Amino acid sequence: MSNANTLVRDWAYRLKVFAQIGLLRPHAPHRLLGAGWHLAKWGVGFPAAVKSAAARYPEQLAIIDDAGELTWSQLRDQINQLTRVLDARGVGEGDSVGVLARNHRYLVMTMVATMQLGARVLLLNTMASASQVVELCQREDAALMILDEEFLPRAESIDPAKMMLAWRDDAGTRIGTRMPPAIEAETGAYPPTALPRPKRHGNVVIFTSGTTGTPRGARRDEPRGLDPLVTYFGAIPYRGNPTVVLAAPLFHSWGLLNFGFGLSTAPTMILRRRFNPEQVLRDIDRYRAEVLVVVPLMMQRLVEADADAIAECDVSSLRITASSGSALAGELATSFMDTFTDSVYNFYGATETGWVTIANPADLRAAPNTAGRPPWRTTVRILDGDGKPVPAGQTGTIHVGNEMMFGGYTDGESKTFVGGLMNTGDMGYFDAEGRLFVSGRDDDMVISGGENVFPGELEDVLTAHPDIADVVVIGVDDEQWGQSLAAWVVPRAGTELSATDVIEYAKARVARFAVPSRVAMMDELPRNPTGKVMRRELPAI
Repeated sequence: MSNANTLVRDWAYRLKVFAQIGLLRPHAPHRLLGAGWHLAKWGVGFPAAVKSAAARYPEQLAIIDDAGELTWSQLRDQINQLTRVLDARGVGEGDSVGVLARNHRYLVMTMVATMQLGARVLLLNTMASASQVVELCQREDAALMILDEEFLPRAESIDPAKMMLAWRDDAGTRIGTRMPPAIEAETGAYPPTALPRPKRHGNVVIFTSGTTGTPRGARRDEPRGLDPLVTYFGAIPYRGNPTVVLAAPLFHSWGLLNFGFGLSTAPTMILRRRFNPEQVLRDIDRYRAEVLVVVPLMMQRLVEADADAIAECDVSSLRITASSGSALAGELATSFMDTFTDSVYNFYGATETGWVTIANPADLRAAPNTAGRPPWRTTVRILDGDGKPVPAGQTGTIHVGNEMMFGGYTDGESKTFVGGLMNTGDMGYFDAEGRLFVSGRDDDMVISGGENVFPGELEDVLTAHPDIADVVVIGVDDEQWGQSLAAWVVPRAGTELSATDVIEYAKARVARFAVPSRVAMMDELPRNPTGKVMRRELPAI
């Protein structure tokens, strides 16, 4: 009987979320039949979602970007044209297409068109060096490279015949004597009708951040059913046909997740090639956007945006500010909500794990540093070194099981599992209310004078200093203590903060073994587009 009750509850929950995101909304019969036919033909994934949205809402705006506006029917047709272009260039099932582009329509078109051919999309980080671009494309055996014109200098050693331009900036950049053809120019020669469905599904390879070493390719297969959508939108309450400012980069797992899952809601997506906090506020105001997808660094920039822009822009439509990519430092969540709306949903997860926990605005008001609670059909356990559960309040290694874990690294390796649960590599604990707190990476933990210290705990303390704009803390070797903490600090403009000031501030607020032994003052921390500090680029201290 309990299994029957669980089944009933699960289906009731599914139907509730389906109604919330508009999947149960009434439509003209021919539109419903068209959407259903595409889903049956293509299965769950990007191609089916685009075709289904175009069948249901052909004249609704799908994308607003720096090039203008596209409706869903226009987007579908241009994707079909690009699919034919790639097919004519020899891209087929199982091939790989490298993509180095910012957020815009041509990136969206490239991803979906490549998957319509049963090929792999290699989403490269826009901060990747020239050597990394070449190395990753060679390692993943890319048959074609599609990139924005601004990135051509990073691909000088790649054959121009194996390249296409996504975004043209009219700079006239060339590789040798040749300019690779542009998507916009090539697609016009082909009809907008779809090619037959390939025998295999396409997929996306995203790369780990590479903050401490060479990025690794992580394979992201399409979901096998709709339950992952139910889990996500049950925790982060998107509605049908939302206007979404998708500021997080699409090459990163967070931006990609919101793009991919968001397609099922038939949204209007606002994509800008570069993040500008004042532009984001104007977009929310002008288009009455209800969803904003960001990384924490963007949240910080929005809080610090021009005061006149904040005052002039009406952002009361903002229901969801979905954040992930790095930890929320200090009081950032509450500062953002105090400045704008009580809308922050913080997603804790990783490229490999998918989601682990999600914190809603109420969680973050009660405990600003929490990572939240496990969503529907997600199991999270805190285990000790022997793989045994630890009680609430005690720190251990975070393990997770869900339906969105990655399909393994492209080098054939994977993560470790205990009892079917993936080891996240993070340390943390649950409080008495069932909220998760992440202490830091297990390999970041410092043993100073015999005491376990996590750098993130000191970072949270220093972030609260009124004269500190940014900070990162890392463990370093120490002759006296074995290990100790070192801090790289960015003072706020106009202040005269010194390393001694930082140390004295810490002494008054943390245990002796957590006080930084070394402090370096910097103008800016080297961060990647998702806000993570590139540790290998920090100066020695």
